[in-house]
Amino acid sequence: MSNSLDSYLVLSALLFAVGSFGFLARRNAISMLMSIELMINAVNLTIVAFGAFVEPLKTHAAVIALIVIAVAAAEATVGLAIIIAIYRNKKTPLVDEYDAMSQ
Repeated sequence: MSNSLDSYLVLSALLFAVGSFGFLARRNAISMLMSIELMINAVNLTIVAFGAFVEPLKTHAAVIALIVIAVAAAEATVGLAIIIAIYRNKKTPLVDEYDAMSQ
């Protein structure tokens, strides 16, 4: 099997599609957060693949990927903290039950 940019982009598109489906189909807040992380990892794979195959991006792709990883870690931390705070009040992980936040 050849090592081409197309195969990495197809894999990245599949990962992003699975993450999108997981985000839209699930109602559990933790599962939705994991799906967002899967989509971010698909974008990161695309950035690294372009960095490996496109000559002008070779020097900057790793820096961009590290920034994406840092943003994903911060997003996961803040998202999990919000989910835990809501779970303590509502006693349910389902996002359908989060509609009345002021109560």
